[in-house]
Amino acid sequence: PKLSTSAGAMVGYMHAFDDVSPPSIFGVAGTYSTTDSWVGGIFSKTHFKEDRHRVTAGAFTGLIRNDYSDFQGTGLPLQTTDDLTVYALRYVTRFHGHWYVGPQGIYANYIISGSDALSGAIIETIGLTGFDSNGLGLLVQYDSRDNQYSPSAGQAFEAHNIAYREALGGDVSFDAYSADYQYYHSHGKGHVLALHAKGRWTHDAPPGGYSSVELRGYTRGQYLAPHMTLAEVEERFRLTKKWGLSAFAGLAVLYGGDRDSTEDQLFPAGGGGVRYKLNDEGLMVRTELAVGKDDNWGFYLQFGQPF
Repeated sequence: PKLSTSAGAMVGYMHAFDDVSPPSIFGVAGTYSTTDSWVGGIFSKTHFKEDRHRVTAGAFTGLIRNDYSDFQGTGLPLQTTDDLTVYALRYVTRFHGHWYVGPQGIYANYIISGSDALSGAIIETIGLTGFDSNGLGLLVQYDSRDNQYSPSAGQAFEAHNIAYREALGGDVSFDAYSADYQYYHSHGKGHVLALHAKGRWTHDAPPGGYSSVELRGYTRGQYLAPHMTLAEVEERFRLTKKWGLSAFAGLAVLYGGDRDSTEDQLFPAGGGGVRYKLNDEGLMVRTELAVGKDDNWGFYLQFGQPF
């Protein structure tokens, strides 16, 4: 959701459960924005039993006041108030080499209302009213990265589905499928070339369950379609042991639904930034400027690598 200009904080604790497992992280985070919006939650990503088991969990809630000047490229302004509550849990276990498999589940209560009569009418027309969605799925993962928080070599792949069903207590039944691939190549004096490709596809999804552009420089949720694929490349330059620079470029494609023209489907982006390594585990703080098409842009100060 669009938070406009926002500021927040994260407090985290990292702990290695054994000498083989990567460090686990437990955290709490919150954000408040100039649109009088807020989001807060708790999360954890754990590795244990010599990294044979991985558990990721999170619980988030928030009130988001969106103010789109050009929603979906229609030229129409749209002001919405989104009430959001999400609980998610994922567990995978290693079954061979770098391969993992396991179940995942999500509960999301997402209510969208218009902030004025025009916005309310637009929301009703396009069906973007939100819903309760409960889903279960299966995850397959391959991970040979040398570091979970700032990899310099190896690759990672995961494919998963979420089957949202009314029988699980949700308002609608639909399916979402995702695949994600990351590759890292170390070169020079500590520089890293990182490649990323991702896709998300839906079946029988309402507009609130559509896919969105997931590139830096764009607002998540402003452009929607049933399906999305993207590719991006990032060069991470090492300056000192702690400091570095980055330059990145990417292209996302939205398709399905009403998107039938090439100009309406393609979303390029690019930018660069500065990063600082917080600890030996590789946790980063990065500040970046990203620019997309149609006056889309973003300035970020965030924890962790983008991928």
